[in-house]
Amino acid sequence: MTCQHDASDRAFLSAMRSGSLDPSDFDHRAHLRLAYVVLTRGEVDAATETLRSILQRYLAVHGIDPAKYHETLTRAWMLAVRHFMVLTPTCRSSEAFIEANPQLLDPRIMLSHYSSERLFSDEARAHYLSADLEPIPLHAS
Repeated sequence: MTCQHDASDRAFLSAMRSGSLDPSDFDHRAHLRLAYVVLTRGEVDAATETLRSILQRYLAVHGIDPAKYHETLTRAWMLAVRHFMVLTPTCRSSEAFIEANPQLLDPRIMLSHYSSERLFSDEARAHYLSADLEPIPLHAS
C-alpha cells in the first residue's frame, strides 16, 4: 500500500496535535482525514494508539468532556479507513483519498456493522466492541 499524505495533511496533523484546530472545524470529514494521515504513518494498532492519544489530548486542550471519546467508534473507523486505503492504494493525500471514497463521509455507515444498542452503549464508549451485524473487513498491515 502506498497511500501518502501531503504538506497540508502534515499541517493538519500538527494542528490536531497542538490543539490549534478550532473544535467547530473538527467534523466527521476531519476525523476521517486524521485517521487517514495517522494510518499512512503506521499499521492499524499503532495508528489507533496515536489517534486515541491525539483525540484525548485535543479534548483536554479544549476543555471538552473526556467522556465524548468513544473507543469503539475510533477503532471501527480506523478499520474502515484502512479497508478503503487497501482498495485505493495510490492516494497522494487525504483529500484524494476522501474524494475516491465518498461513502466514508456518511457517518451512519457504522450502523451497517453495529446495532445502535451495541454501538451507543457505555461499554462501547469505554472499550472496543467488535461489530455485531457485519464484520468490518480486516486487512494485514
